[in-house]
Amino acid sequence: MTDWFAVCRRAGEAVAAALAELPTRAERERVVGAGEGGDETTAVDAVAEAAVVRVLDDEVGEGFTLVSEELGERRFGDGGDGLRVVCDPIDGSLNAKRGFPLFALSLAVADGPAMEDVFFAYVLDYGTGEEWTATRGDGPLLNGEPLAGPGPKGQVELCVIEATRTDLLSDAVGAFVGFAYRTRVFGSLALSLCHLAAGRVDAVCSLKPARSVDIAAAQLLVRERGLAIDLPEDAPFGRARLDLVPRSRCVAAGTPEVAAELWARLSGSG
Repeated sequence: MTDWFAVCRRAGEAVAAALAELPTRAERERVVGAGEGGDETTAVDAVAEAAVVRVLDDEVGEGFTLVSEELGERRFGDGGDGLRVVCDPIDGSLNAKRGFPLFALSLAVADGPAMEDVFFAYVLDYGTGEEWTATRGDGPLLNGEPLAGPGPKGQVELCVIEATRTDLLSDAVGAFVGFAYRTRVFGSLALSLCHLAAGRVDAVCSLKPARSVDIAAAQLLVRERGLAIDLPEDAPFGRARLDLVPRSRCVAAGTPEVAAELWARLSGSG
């Protein structure tokens, strides 16, 4: 059996080493192609994904299918019996390119094709060094310790908004008046959801449809903490496909009721 924590940690180390070889903005933001996810592939994206792929190829002792930001889907070995690894090598790549220390490696391992099949999650914050993990049924961990303490507030004090292109933000932010006291924009949906799981923020939403590579790992921390997360335009959440198709915006909060109000406001029905 594969030790997925060890593999993911090794992947994180490999990405860090690859990034150290591209220390400047000019080196990191050079466009080198186009990814299967639909975005331009820059040098920082390419070297990070290549580092993860090398580790997976060398250290996973069983067949699996990789779903990744740039290369799309690739079978390793016999493809495994439904085993999937869902990877965003750099979630928050614009931050990484600009040298802003708020971006992460996101890795999820699933025994089937849907979100409910994710059984292990790993998110590494390269700015803080925080290591977020979860195993299905065993609860979420931060740096190896169980996430405990107060969770998100029911009265939303901090709401994180992601996918914040200026026009989308302008169209949406007014709907949060009277719902959220303050807003934050991190530039990484995976890390936003991790901070929700830790009770550091009270609600999270994306203004564009999320892809599984963005949320597959962090959603397990949220759900293992007993919090609410939804893809309202692709319900039910657990059946959402682990692929690169962006089908729904994402909302998450401490309770289903708060998440539902967040969606009502985001979608214009609140």
